[in-house]
This record gives sequence, structure tokens and C-alpha cells, in this order.
Amino acid sequence: MTIPVGAQAPDFELKDNHGAPVRLSDFRGQRHVVLLFYPFAFTGVCTGELSEIRDRLEQFAERDAEVLAVSNDSIHTLRVFGEQEDLPFPLLSDFWPHGNVSRAYGVFDEDKGCAVRGTFVIDRQGVVRATVSSGMADARDAGEYLAALDTL
Repeated sequence: MTIPVGAQAPDFELKDNHGAPVRLSDFRGQRHVVLLFYPFAFTGVCTGELSEIRDRLEQFAERDAEVLAVSNDSIHTLRVFGEQEDLPFPLLSDFWPHGNVSRAYGVFDEDKGCAVRGTFVIDRQGVVRATVSSGMADARDAGEYLAALDTL
């Protein structure tokens, strides 16, 4: 079961694609956060989703929002993926302990061993204000995240 709208978003610390620690609580009181879980780097749908975010990143910045993308890939895989696709936002590794943050948000598929497509729009106070999910083979629309940010 995913974290419901209106709930406090669970805090976490994960390493980004450059090995730097990123904490959700670091954004509290500062910026909204779009926390996007995706199954795997280098897959077609995931690459397409993250490329759309990259191409619309200025629209997120205009809404004072930070994008954090989380997968269960290693930081080494995410570093290469981020460089290859020119992704300027943090790609966070939920690799070890495997899937702990994905589980905390209710988006870890135990059978597949990866996060499913779940996005949480979190306000400056750390409260989940919107969620967007889709099937493994179905891309989410970044416009939904922007529309949710417009309500904050």
C-alpha cells in the first residue's frame, strides 16, 4: 500500500548518482519535492519518463520543486545512465539495503525485485499532496506532477 495523500512523507537518506547523500528532510521548509520511483535505468519507458522530466525541468524550477528520481540500481549504474541521458537532477540509489525506501513508500514489487512506477508530490512541510502511478509498461505524464504542484 502506497503512502496516502495527506500523510507525512517518510524521511530517507540515499546516495545519488555521484555518491553524495541526499535526505528528503533537507528540502523541508525549502522546496517542494517530486519523488519519482522507476523500475530500472536504461529501459525504454524509464528513459522516456526521465527525459521528459529533463526537457521540462525549468517548469519544475518555476514551481520551486526539486525532482528526485529513485530506482533500485547501483550508484555506478545510475552515474552512467545520468551521463548518457544528460539527466541533471539527482538519481537516487535504493540498491542497499535493497528496496528499503521503495518499501517504505509502498512501491516495491517483491516478485520483480524493483520499484514500480509511483510518484509522490511532497510539499515544503513534507506532506504528500498528490500521487501518480502507472503499470510497469505505462509511462506517467510529467504534466500531472506540474498540475499537482500548481495546487500548492
